[in-house]
Amino acid sequence: MRIAVAFTGPSNSGKTTLIEKIAKKLVPQRRVAIIKNDPKDKAVFDIEGKDSDKFFKTGAEVVVTSPTRTTYFSHKKRELEDIIKMVDDFEILLVEGLKTLPLPRIAVFRNSIDKSYFPYIEAIATDGSADTSMVPKNIDILDLNDTDHIIEWIFKNAKEV
Repeated sequence: MRIAVAFTGPSNSGKTTLIEKIAKKLVPQRRVAIIKNDPKDKAVFDIEGKDSDKFFKTGAEVVVTSPTRTTYFSHKKRELEDIIKMVDDFEILLVEGLKTLPLPRIAVFRNSIDKSYFPYIEAIATDGSADTSMVPKNIDILDLNDTDHIIEWIFKNAKEV
């Protein structure tokens, strides 16, 4: 069985760090793939400290997508189904961005929560710095610093792909 979950949130909210922590925990026991959306086509590759470098160092297969290229030995934008076929050998797919994909989605927030994300998400991961009192009851609240609990949520809610 192959499952997928997506992560969204504002810039510098901690999405990359969270995905990196999850991948590091899962890679020793599971085959993990990561897809990162690059909507502004600004990704730089193989540079120490950049997202693609951090993700690659987790041991996961990594695909970075943008409007003009997909970095996985391809120069065309690919749809999720095409990328899944390219990566193929995974059990868990972690997607950063691509807000409109029909995947269970965790939004990452610090300091404040943007209500415009509510229609697209099933959970919020926050470090306690944001007021969660206005979050609808159908959206789970997760502790951004409790990676194990977030992984449990993923196994319970991820979509089979």
